[in-house]
Amino acid sequence: MKISIKDIAYNGIIAALYVVLTLATYNFSYGPIQFRVAEILVLLCFFRKDYILGLTIGCFIANIFSSVHILDIVFGTTATLIACLLVSYSKILLVAILYPVVANGLLVGLMLFIIVDSTVSFWFYAGTVALGELVVMVAAYILFFILRRQDTFLKLIRANQNLAFKL
Repeated sequence: MKISIKDIAYNGIIAALYVVLTLATYNFSYGPIQFRVAEILVLLCFFRKDYILGLTIGCFIANIFSSVHILDIVFGTTATLIACLLVSYSKILLVAILYPVVANGLLVGLMLFIIVDSTVSFWFYAGTVALGELVVMVAAYILFFILRRQDTFLKLIRANQNLAFKL
């Protein structure tokens, strides 16, 4: 696959957006109950597979600022990578929003279970993270459902797949 300077630039912008959105909403982006607004960007992979790179790098950088640094870098970034990969191969947007919910719920929930309080059930942490992610993904679904009808939006993100997607 040939990567152009334009592809690198777009992925850099997406990575920077992910970091800025995460840090701007720091109090909501980390912890057992989290609403990481930057995760909305994961749905960009539904329209263009190569944004997986920018989102993964953005998540990696954002997780450096987490209070649990290395664990969040490993677990959180892996969850975002898995979610992006699954979203990029999805053909139905409503199904695509479930991948980040499950990936983050399980992986970030496991991380929190390990570091916060193992007397609390793993499923509690998985559930709280998944619930926060679900709220963000429902908002993302509504946003992308509206924006996908705008040719200027599709041109801006350089969409090259799922242009006539199913709900």
